[in-house]
Amino acid sequence: MSNLQFQNDLNKLLEILPDKVRQYVDYDRMDDVIEIVLDIGRTPEIRHADGKIEYLGNDTVNSEDIDYITCRIQEFTSDNRSGIPGTLHRISAIRNRQGKVIGLTCRIGRVVTGTIACIKDICMMNKSILFLGRPGVGKTTKLREISRLVADELGKRVVVVDTSNEIAGDGDTPHPAIGHARRMQVTQPQYQKDIMIEAVENHTPEVIVVDEIGTEEEAQAARTIAERGVMLIATAHGNSLESLIKNPTLSDLVGGIQSVTLGDDEARRRASQKTVLEREKQPTFDIVIEILDRNTLAVYKDTAEAVDYILRGWPIRPEIRKVDKTYETPQEPKQEHKAEPSITEQINKLEQKIQPSDSLKFNFSRQKYVDEVKDLKKIYLYAVSRSIVEKVIERLDLKAEITRNIDDADIVIAHKNFAKGGAKILSTANDYRLQIFFIKTNSMAQIQKVLKDALQVSETSETLQGYYDDAERALDEAKAAINKILAGAENIELQPQNQQIRKLQHELVEQHNLTSKSVGEGSQRHLKIVGGKDFEEKLG
Repeated sequence: MSNLQFQNDLNKLLEILPDKVRQYVDYDRMDDVIEIVLDIGRTPEIRHADGKIEYLGNDTVNSEDIDYITCRIQEFTSDNRSGIPGTLHRISAIRNRQGKVIGLTCRIGRVVTGTIACIKDICMMNKSILFLGRPGVGKTTKLREISRLVADELGKRVVVVDTSNEIAGDGDTPHPAIGHARRMQVTQPQYQKDIMIEAVENHTPEVIVVDEIGTEEEAQAARTIAERGVMLIATAHGNSLESLIKNPTLSDLVGGIQSVTLGDDEARRRASQKTVLEREKQPTFDIVIEILDRNTLAVYKDTAEAVDYILRGWPIRPEIRKVDKTYETPQEPKQEHKAEPSITEQINKLEQKIQPSDSLKFNFSRQKYVDEVKDLKKIYLYAVSRSIVEKVIERLDLKAEITRNIDDADIVIAHKNFAKGGAKILSTANDYRLQIFFIKTNSMAQIQKVLKDALQVSETSETLQGYYDDAERALDEAKAAINKILAGAENIELQPQNQQIRKLQHELVEQHNLTSKSVGEGSQRHLKIVGGKDFEEKLG
């Protein structure tokens, strides 16, 4: 919207305000104003986008001031909303117990262009999109601009289901902000679901735009529309995808959830309880976009995958996009006989173009589960301490991550004591031809050693420099001594160690069918590995 157009629309709003309020309004300071608030017995307020509140004069609002405004606008609907024809402004009423209007919120509507530039490529995918976000972050503004984009630039038949004239303004003629999209007005909010279905049945739309899906009936209507092959663009109550999943009224928008009882083997394979939550059906919306603030969006391009990962507690990271940047879908070069780029290569190219700001440290419990490194190894754990494995991976900066699904695993690490007796996990791993590595104790040193063997980490790797704890050094010393014994050396005594480290050394010696014993007293107690004649006598 041009500045002139905004001033003209603003004048229409100010014309309905009493003189004692209007005289204090400064046009030059209205660019970031969200609303003007008038309550009986209080000073009129102007509220800015940054949360700042500015008072208009010193006089308080009285009943005559409220009546002055209400006489100049259309009657309020059942949801206590009204508007000014030809504009996007919204006037909402607060009533007392007798139904008399005692307060007004004059919401200033404006067309803001460029708010969907960063998701323009997504809007052109012909997939249904759901926007989530707290009130006031610009959900309706984005719907308005998407309606214009799809109707004008893509030439699609777009119908806007406009409850309380929120999207296309008051009056019979839709605001130019929605372009050539058609608008169906909803007389009462409870009829929104009926108008949604009517739009599909009567007006053959290719795209339907709806603001604020908030009831179970509206969620069912949205599913009906999606199942008829119509692209749906909508907003819903909820700050995040995770909160929407937990909302029993609206969870159907993303597939719904149901309680499932797993068998013993499946529960053990997933490392979860026997009763778990799973997605019930295919989501109504293909893509979910969280509006974190006016300039930052979090995009989940595959709703079904995102919901599954969240329900299982797996990490998932949305794609962060900024309004002031432009993103395009990677285009394949038009060359014959050229191999199609892999999914990983496409993701890497997109990640290079989309660099989240350093100031954005989103601690999402859900972070997108993609392989950013080609040689990333996925490890399945069986009776092995997950926390210790994660700590070792982090401290050694290993290219590995833990998976809860053996179908995705490259390596299996199992506790020897729990893998006896033909455990099914071993046969499953063998069926998948996975390498299995065993540990005897859930100790940092042993898990670290097995991880290094499993991932073929070089001892001279820079990632290991400076991280040789006492246990690691002790095991390396024991291993070197074992090699000497097997080569025919005499008995070898190791350096003094504490009881826990000596226990690890004993276990390592036993794995090579050798004998060891602890000798010495106090702080000088150490391991003696049997070799030479004693070793030969034992073999004999």
